[in-house]
Amino acid sequence: MLQKNKDKKDSISKALLKKALGYDINEVVEEYVVDKEDENRLILNKKKITKKNIPPDISAVKTLIQIYAKNKENAFKNYTDEELEKEKMQLLKLLKEKEQEKKNGT
Repeated sequence: MLQKNKDKKDSISKALLKKALGYDINEVVEEYVVDKEDENRLILNKKKITKKNIPPDISAVKTLIQIYAKNKENAFKNYTDEELEKEKMQLLKLLKEKEQEKKNGT
């Protein structure tokens, strides 16, 4: 049960971060026509894929800032210098990966 709650929190956190940073999606539009030989069958006639950018959401950014500010004092209070450095490196790595994904269009 504890793991399930942690997974939910992680997925919510990831979704909020994604919404706050913005993301790209592929929008698919398909057009079908009726098969001339079998009227009960549809055949794909056209398929259009459009890459669409979803910009960052201000409400998600504000929510993240509030969560960060609320947890900031408690989160790092008992960290050693080594733990703080490790956290810093992980955050920098995450930012670098997100920037790379945007450059690659992933």
